[in-house]
Amino acid sequence: MTDTPDISPIRTAVSKNLGARYRAELRFRAAGLAAVAAAVGILVILLSSIVSGGLPAFTVNELELTVDLDEELVDPSGERSEDSLRRGSYSRVLQNAIRTEFPEVTGRRELRNLFSLYTALNATRLMDEVLEDPGLIGTQHRFTMPLADDLDLYLKGLLVEERSFQPQGTLSLEPSDAGVVVRSTATDFRDLAAEIARTLRARATLLETEADRLTERAQELSGTEAEDMLYDADLNRRQAADIRARLEIDAGPIELDNSLPSILVESEGRTVRLASLARNGAGGTGEYLLGGDSVEAENAWSIQVIDTPVERRRVSDQLIVWTRALEERGAISSTFNTYLFANADSREPELAGVKGALYGSILTMIITIIISVPIGVFTALYLEEYAPKNRFTALIEVNINNLAAVPSIVFGLLGLAVFINAFGLPRSAPLVGGLVLSLMTLPTVIIATRAALKAVPQSIRQAALAVGASRTQTVFHHVLPLAAPGILTGAIIGLAQAMGETAPLLMIGMVAFIADAPTLGLEGFTEPATVMPVQIFLWSDGAERAFEARTAAAILVLLALMIGFNALAIYLRRRFERRW
Repeated sequence: MTDTPDISPIRTAVSKNLGARYRAELRFRAAGLAAVAAAVGILVILLSSIVSGGLPAFTVNELELTVDLDEELVDPSGERSEDSLRRGSYSRVLQNAIRTEFPEVTGRRELRNLFSLYTALNATRLMDEVLEDPGLIGTQHRFTMPLADDLDLYLKGLLVEERSFQPQGTLSLEPSDAGVVVRSTATDFRDLAAEIARTLRARATLLETEADRLTERAQELSGTEAEDMLYDADLNRRQAADIRARLEIDAGPIELDNSLPSILVESEGRTVRLASLARNGAGGTGEYLLGGDSVEAENAWSIQVIDTPVERRRVSDQLIVWTRALEERGAISSTFNTYLFANADSREPELAGVKGALYGSILTMIITIIISVPIGVFTALYLEEYAPKNRFTALIEVNINNLAAVPSIVFGLLGLAVFINAFGLPRSAPLVGGLVLSLMTLPTVIIATRAALKAVPQSIRQAALAVGASRTQTVFHHVLPLAAPGILTGAIIGLAQAMGETAPLLMIGMVAFIADAPTLGLEGFTEPATVMPVQIFLWSDGAERAFEARTAAAILVLLALMIGFNALAIYLRRRFERRW
């Protein structure tokens, strides 16, 4: 009788090995899920920042005015001809309309400030409406125009930090030599006075600290540089001493300069900006920014505090008051920003749009499609189906693969040297941009087409040849239709990549400021134009803050186009896909 071998050690070893393999698999799956989660999280953060930054650009605050199209101003010659209408004083028409809203504004400086509620370019838009309908001459016309960009940001809550509250006391306004005296029966301004005092004390402390730092630095130096530092330190100490003197208990009211928050008192259509604030919290002195024809006491009043000082913002208190007054009168309304899609680029953010860049991208991509797709597909067909396998074709394949890895700006240099300098084609034109992007896209289309052709089974070719089809009939009647989904997918992805390119187009001059959209026709291919990525680049460098939202909005439009291209690729692949 034979003894049964003991296999328990083997089972133990196998169990340990399986346990280690299972644990390794779990760790690998966890690492993969963590990588996917990290990628999704980064994508969500990126899209969230772009969407949150671009949403304000899709709405606009419009100012609607009743303009009097006086024939003497609009049609100086009285001929109703286009030349006469173009010589009309439409800026004066808009100025008269806004002055009607605020008849108390008469000074030259105040009027210039009032006219900055909108950009002067709106006069051209008014002229276009009159040219389109000359019957408006001599009538009162409701004209809508975008508010100035900074005021638009203010109404969206993106320009300043402000707060308002309802006081408890009764307000009285009394005229004085300094303007108007604001008094309240309660200590409604006490907290504001204490807050301003704390701000001034903190500023004095910072000045003294900076003075001490400059003094220590000056001791390590000599000559003119040390003297300059000592002078700056002494100046900081004197400023700090002046501030502390203003806060003495026996001193007068606290003066509110442009470095401190603005305090506005509003009551029944009247607005007073305080120039000083009493320490006991009972009021202060100031000047009228709106109204001022009545000094009777009012029970319904409010205090608005603009925490962002005047010296740190682009709009004055007066402009803010006028804007709020127009909004209360219903002359300002928030609507969808059609200017973003109906206008080309502009120096004024409120009138800037993506129409010109969108048309330029369309014309450029038409040239790219016409050149890169046919040439790329036929090149791949020849190399895969007809070309002999020798050193020459191997060299061509290596060069095609290398071209696919060449930086895009190199193709821009090639286009600058060949198409512009050698052939004399116009700069900043969709024709040249399309040629450059075609050169860049060709390797991608060729590689994708060859991969799709290789995926077609050889049995398809052999069966076609076996029933008497020629080589050309086999390729075009059987192989090419079966490879069409992969070819279309690769071509569309390559074109989507070309649509997002910026560097090669910068080299051929498509970074220029283009105020008019190109024509969607044959003549548009040689007209000056820009494209969406370059427009984003230009707006990102804009000085006005409103261009930040325009930049994010243009990115969203470009992303929508890219998503559309990729969705089209997925649809075509599924639509023409065949299984074998």
